[in-house]
Amino acid sequence: MEEMNEEKKEENIDQKDESENEIIKCQKERDEYLDGWKRAKAELINYKKDEAKKFEEIVKFSREGLIRELINVLDSFDLALVSLEADADHKTQKGLYLIRSQLEDVLRKNGLERVIVSVGQPFDAALQEAIVSVESSGPSGAVVEEVEKGYLLHGKLIRPARVKVAK
Repeated sequence: MEEMNEEKKEENIDQKDESENEIIKCQKERDEYLDGWKRAKAELINYKKDEAKKFEEIVKFSREGLIRELINVLDSFDLALVSLEADADHKTQKGLYLIRSQLEDVLRKNGLERVIVSVGQPFDAALQEAIVSVESSGPSGAVVEEVEKGYLLHGKLIRPARVKVAK
């Protein structure tokens, strides 16, 4: 009888060990699944953030083609204003200046800004394009004249300022 009790005790101990091992195994699996779920959730959140940033960039620069074309209209206004300066009709001149100003304001609201070029300053290849080198009394490599204005769209160069540079 004692042997039967001992066998039952051993069976109970074996079953208890198996149950504990099974519990430990289940807890490990649970932890692995929980970690995987947390990683997947974090990756999804990061993906959503990345896609939102990409969408913002697309929206921000979607009008770039239109704005490039309107820059040419600004250039035409400048040419018209230069030719009208000799004319005595100040009303026409004032009207053109107002229209040009309105167009420039609309473009500025949409992220366009002018590249500032100062005569006498060193040439900046990141924002300027040298179209010709000229003899000058100023320092070599300095901007002598701005031939065509340059523009940035939301900080991105869309047209470099075209300049003459001193030899």
